[in-house]
Amino acid sequence: MTMSVTQVRLPDGLIKEVDNLVHKGMYNSKSDVIRDALRRLVLAQQIGSVKNTGDSVKEIRDIRKKLSKEKIDLNEINNLY
Repeated sequence: MTMSVTQVRLPDGLIKEVDNLVHKGMYNSKSDVIRDALRRLVLAQQIGSVKNTGDSVKEIRDIRKKLSKEKIDLNEINNLY
């Protein structure tokens, strides 16, 4: 997997919240927080586009597993919604 670097300007309050998540040990770095947030945004945009096989919870968990490559407990992510 290749990664590109992009620069983003964020309000100080948002950076403070991101720093808090890293400080609490929920993420390893600011980059991990931003990547996870973007994955969640992409996932939210996919709601309704997933084939309905009768087990939507399993389908969403499978998508989250594919999107999340970070050292985050997927069960914790799955329980956020």
